[in-house]
Amino acid sequence: MYWYLVVAIAYLLASICAFAFMARDKLAARQARWRTPERTLHLVSLLGGWPGSFVAIYTISHKRRKLGFLAITYAIAILHVCVWVAIATLT
Repeated sequence: MYWYLVVAIAYLLASICAFAFMARDKLAARQARWRTPERTLHLVSLLGGWPGSFVAIYTISHKRRKLGFLAITYAIAILHVCVWVAIATLT
């Protein structure tokens, strides 16, 4: 009945996690410490955290110059939007 609220909360929590992962990775880069693998950042985005990833990319300028990373992040976002458009048109 209120499934859309559950989905919205899941996206919010995943986005917070994605932002936190990227902020932590940015800090690690500045301090020359162990970095979070890009595939981990992409996995968090794929699990619904792509809005948080975009916020991190454009507010803290993390991985903003890495075109490959950006391309995959945009592809993940487009995939999510396409899935939701498909769900909306089928219901």
